[in-house]
Amino acid sequence: MKNTPIAGLLAALPLALAFEAHAQAPAPADKLVFGSNWYAQAEHGGFYQALAEGTYKKHGLDVAIKMGGPQINVLQLLLAGQYDVAMGDDLQTYKAVEQGLPLVTVATTFQQSPTVLVSHPGPKTLGDLKGKTLYIGQASETTYWPWLKTKYGFTEAQKKPYTFSVQPFLVDKNSAVQGYLASEPYTIETQGRFKPTVFLLGAYGYPPYAQTIVATKTGLDAKKDAIRRFVEASAEGWKSYLKNPAPGNALILKDNPQMTPALLDYGVKALRDARLVDGGDARTQGLLTMTDARWKKTYDFMVREKLLSPKVDYRSAFTTDIVDQVRVLP
Repeated sequence: MKNTPIAGLLAALPLALAFEAHAQAPAPADKLVFGSNWYAQAEHGGFYQALAEGTYKKHGLDVAIKMGGPQINVLQLLLAGQYDVAMGDDLQTYKAVEQGLPLVTVATTFQQSPTVLVSHPGPKTLGDLKGKTLYIGQASETTYWPWLKTKYGFTEAQKKPYTFSVQPFLVDKNSAVQGYLASEPYTIETQGRFKPTVFLLGAYGYPPYAQTIVATKTGLDAKKDAIRRFVEASAEGWKSYLKNPAPGNALILKDNPQMTPALLDYGVKALRDARLVDGGDARTQGLLTMTDARWKKTYDFMVREKLLSPKVDYRSAFTTDIVDQVRVLP
């Protein structure tokens, strides 16, 4: 065949098409494994919503959510490299840093703690529980119990062990029991057939954030952009979930067969009513935000109650670099 300009063009065409196809091919998604702190529930809804609606994919991520449970040490798996990011909490991360573990908090789901004290009808404020029997779990010794004693004068004499059954509380009308906003109040309403009085500790000044997003320092250095996109997509997921939780709830029910639609509905309403996700600084700075000043309050509380050594740098457990770049308003 005579070598004409047209023949040359035809010969080059397959190569040109191959280059074009390569140029148009999407970049492979960055894989991230996210470890949750418990069985799938409404408190995890925004993350499942981002998965269900393809928000992570839109941000160039391939995210797997690994459900937690009572036998799963989330931060241990994070440190072992099984997870890229995981759910944590301020106090736990500060204690880990005190022990020399390289953890860092990059964002928070809740602007205040969902920890509650639940009483029979009658008391009007948290301080009214002074003198009443309080069913409190052992883990509270290193979290909110010292805060309650200092702020409200609660005593060891009024405390009884909480065995994660509300039955003793239901029998004792002059008592209160610890819980989480979307859990124990629901159980008490369904089993006790009355509407209890619920005191949200965060609303009374208990300082920590809750259900934070934690990475290792080396992991953050290696995948900082992917983690930033994860936080942004998760914030978008939470914004969507609070408006219409159906897509996320469908995945939650699939992941956790023990969950019920009724409990999910209760949980979503509790999150909305208390503005756990979209209240506080999130109203003006965006969902999942954190501030230096708020972390300092938690640090000061822990040092004052001798839960943390004052030698620990209060900025060592968190960074606002990620949330400062993300602004998803409610």
